[in-house]
Amino acid sequence: MRPITTTIPKALIEVAGKPFIHRQLEYLRGQGVTKVVLCLGFLGEQVEAFVGDGSRFDLAVQYSYDGPKLLDTGGALKQALPHLGDRFFVLYGDSFLPCDFAAVQNAFQESAKPALMTVVRNDDRWDRSNVLFRDGRLLEYNKRARRPEMTYIDYGLGVLCSKVLAGRSSGTAFDLATVYHELSLAGGLAGFEVHERFYEIGSPEGLKDAENYFARGRS
Repeated sequence: MRPITTTIPKALIEVAGKPFIHRQLEYLRGQGVTKVVLCLGFLGEQVEAFVGDGSRFDLAVQYSYDGPKLLDTGGALKQALPHLGDRFFVLYGDSFLPCDFAAVQNAFQESAKPALMTVVRNDDRWDRSNVLFRDGRLLEYNKRARRPEMTYIDYGLGVLCSKVLAGRSSGTAFDLATVYHELSLAGGLAGFEVHERFYEIGSPEGLKDAENYFARGRS
């Protein structure tokens, strides 16, 4: 999203009249979420200045900063563990995910696995499909070596037990996708299928779709 994101973080891009993070936090509260931890890096102070303690969204918001070097998605999550419980939702700062969080939580608990990934049938529509999901089971997630039989894609909402990051070094950059991939091969990643598409603001095309979605009065 450059050049926009050279001066403001992606979370503060306006989408149909509101900063994207505003829409995300309102939506999370509507889903019954009460506590949010924001993992921040470049220009993250702007996000904290806008959100504050979260009280105007009826949320308790805490912050975890990467520090002097960017830690990627997995490293940032490892850094945030002191603010998180034993189990927690994970979603990306540039995605809006119209699904039922309670149903996702129930599926995670019933799976008895250390992690769950939501998936949606994609068939390479919004991006390259990267999940082999069959008969309700997530057999493999691999965003680096995709295969034709992978017709689903990571929807963007996950649930994790903190122990899946226990073996990772603090302060080290790594991709959460690597953790998901390893879990999937070990049979430790449950899958939950959703049926409405996701919206993202990581590209001009995605931003346009998100603006159209909210302009239609969706929330």
